[in-house]
Amino acid sequence: MLQTNNAPPANYSAGVQDTPLRALERAVNECGDSVFVDFAGDLLTYRELDRRSTRFAHALAKLGVQKGHTVVSILEGSNDVFRTWFGVNKLGAIWVPINLAYRHEFLRHQITDAGANIVICDMPFLERVVEIADKLPDVSMVLCRGMTEKPNCRIPIERFEDHLGTDDTPIPNTALPSDLAFLIYTSGTTGPSKGCMLSHNLLCHLGRQQMASVPHGAGHRTWTCLPLFHMAALTGVLGGLVARNGIAAVKQFSLSQFWEDIERSKATNALLMATIFPLVAHAPDSEAMKRCFGQLQMIVGVPVTPEVRKIWQTRFGVGFVNTYAYGQTEGCRISTFEIGEPTPLEGSAGRIATEFEVMILDDNDQPVPDGTVGEICYRPRHPHIMFEGYWRRPTDTMRVWRNMWMHTGDLGRVEQNCLFFCDRKKDYLRSRGENISSFEVEKTYANHPAVLDVAVHAVGAKAADDELKVTIVLKPNAKLTEEECCHWSIANLPHFAVPRYYEFRGELPKNPTGKVLKYQLRDDGITPATWDRESVGIKVRRR
Repeated sequence: MLQTNNAPPANYSAGVQDTPLRALERAVNECGDSVFVDFAGDLLTYRELDRRSTRFAHALAKLGVQKGHTVVSILEGSNDVFRTWFGVNKLGAIWVPINLAYRHEFLRHQITDAGANIVICDMPFLERVVEIADKLPDVSMVLCRGMTEKPNCRIPIERFEDHLGTDDTPIPNTALPSDLAFLIYTSGTTGPSKGCMLSHNLLCHLGRQQMASVPHGAGHRTWTCLPLFHMAALTGVLGGLVARNGIAAVKQFSLSQFWEDIERSKATNALLMATIFPLVAHAPDSEAMKRCFGQLQMIVGVPVTPEVRKIWQTRFGVGFVNTYAYGQTEGCRISTFEIGEPTPLEGSAGRIATEFEVMILDDNDQPVPDGTVGEICYRPRHPHIMFEGYWRRPTDTMRVWRNMWMHTGDLGRVEQNCLFFCDRKKDYLRSRGENISSFEVEKTYANHPAVLDVAVHAVGAKAADDELKVTIVLKPNAKLTEEECCHWSIANLPHFAVPRYYEFRGELPKNPTGKVLKYQLRDDGITPATWDRESVGIKVRRR
């Protein structure tokens, strides 16, 4: 059990209605000259953020931005992201951060769907906006950060730096906790991405959840390299705002610089993405790594294998590896781990958050017994702690919010009040009379020393049972034949989960957020490169 001397403040309650703007006001009054954001050594205090965002809000108002308007940003990580976020919200407007990987139709869809008049972007992304300018009827102005040359475009383009503002006149804080603060778009793996409407209060709730799940208080700081258009990173920032710890961030992950960044920022916690854990775990020793032994009290992220967890704890002196969280943009954090509570069950996504009711339902929306797999459904116990619906999509909202439960499309089970994620509902498989989680099978393949990326899916016509195929991307210079992989599968998987078909590829098809497009793999089916174990006479016997 991880202990801390810094208990959450008395107002830690999902029932407390709040806004990030009020939280910033309190921080300015109580510790205004303390550092809120350390962005790769560029320090931003609470007071300076308040000043910059007020000035920028006045500048945006001169461009016509009003309460309820949307403002899109396509910005790389920097302190100007925070200037934009808080400046937009101070006007009662809605901030729409967009994934930097988006271009063409992905980008056009989100900008037009948001209905934004103003787009703020960095110079590397200006060309993408110009390419689709004729398909952006609502956009009346582009503010480009770091613009070195102005391209020809039907939409007026001006320098972001010319609109930072100079007016320090305080702006009355009229935002209600229920007002919209963000639109965060879903990944769009099954159709066009949808804008999740997130309230001010939801953001503060996420900050309180984050604060409760990591060591906090005097001397603590969370480091992250996650992009500031993802809710994971933004939740870390909100935790730093609520707890007055601030956040340390960098634009992107660098394996060679990781321990230098941790040392320089004096971070005590790190919020990371899954692929980083094994990279750091198996990297060569460095002097900075040795000096940082024991500095990180906690690392946070999912998933982490038991082997990699042990390396972080023994080699780097990390006190606790927090892999206990489940959520989605619509509901953010449904299960969690809080400091001071017993460690959740191994393999689980943590204890069900007290702020939510969670029910596992069958296809008829009937509850199933504990330990039985069904769809993860939930609903809030307090107002404005989950999304307010999909932007301009009431039908889609009602489709997932039915019978008074939010339906995630994910399969899971509950044991001892801990939530276990099993698979995406559409990716769940059945073979030899057994239900199979492609997620669990993929976790097994991830432990193979030659496997870099993997997807397990069904192929062929849907019958009573699925025929399983595994599509694998090998690590650079790794050598593995399909037959060797098949025999390894037989040794490491339940007999009913051993795939019949195997295929090696250079990469898996993914959307711009990095999620594997399994529907495309299913559509590809059996290709000329697919190897069939039955064609070479390999049988899998029950054991």
